[in-house]
Amino acid sequence: MDTVLDTTNKYKHFASHRRRTIIRKVATYVFLVLMSLIWLFPFVYLLLQSFAVNYSYGDFFPRQWTFKNYIFLFQDTTFNFGQAWLNTFIISVITAVVQTVLTLASAYTFSRLRFKMRKPLMKLILILGMFPGFLSMIIIYYIMNAVGMANSIFSLILIYIGGSAMGYYIAKGFFDTIPRSLDEAALLDGASKNTVFFKVIMPLSKPIIVYTLLLSFVGPWGDYMMASYFAQGHQSLFNVAVSLQQMLAKGAIDVYFPTFCAGGVITSIPIMVLFFVLQKYYVAGVTGGAVKG
Repeated sequence: MDTVLDTTNKYKHFASHRRRTIIRKVATYVFLVLMSLIWLFPFVYLLLQSFAVNYSYGDFFPRQWTFKNYIFLFQDTTFNFGQAWLNTFIISVITAVVQTVLTLASAYTFSRLRFKMRKPLMKLILILGMFPGFLSMIIIYYIMNAVGMANSIFSLILIYIGGSAMGYYIAKGFFDTIPRSLDEAALLDGASKNTVFFKVIMPLSKPIIVYTLLLSFVGPWGDYMMASYFAQGHQSLFNVAVSLQQMLAKGAIDVYFPTFCAGGVITSIPIMVLFFVLQKYYVAGVTGGAVKG
């Protein structure tokens, strides 16, 4: 009799635990679905309005559909979006390549070399990285203007790559997970430190390379404040963020809002493609760099 009661109690306890687990899972999934819908709402709205003939306040779906907004986006010379997109692409690609090399080289230096001011320098860089870059925006502009580079997209490239070493921390954590014995074995075989870095460590560091490359590309691609200040109203220096912002100015938004939405879609495509293609390397770079400091 006692055995039967124990079995019944265990079954009830198991059934109750299973119900609680199912309820928790259902609640979690419902919450995640709702959050996803809220998060996706502005993106879906942007996509739908990019096909609208005319913008109507309060309408989620366009009353009339057209693909001409995407064509008009590159034909219209009012905001010169095509030139702005090309400027942004040039700036982002050059910045991504140079910044990735400098960031990884700095991270490898802090990970492998031991010198007197190593730890204070690392702490100083982390503290300086806490201050937003726009605090020095005005003085940087005057410096660039003094050397004759203010009216050039390459001034933005110099600014973006100037603080590359400040992003060393995640990459350093990744390099800390790679055994130092690999470096020592290569040095014993007669390899130089440059050879060790480029031919031994870099082939093993694809995740952190992709992670650093993506962040270095996304930063300039979406920057507005620095790009807007350095453009000083010259359309030939606009990037996509500045060009799109001009479409939302007073007096233009009613006419150009569907075109603005089309520009937002075009601007987001390269970033989405990069993240979808390189997602597994990006995640591996984040998790690998967070293991050790």
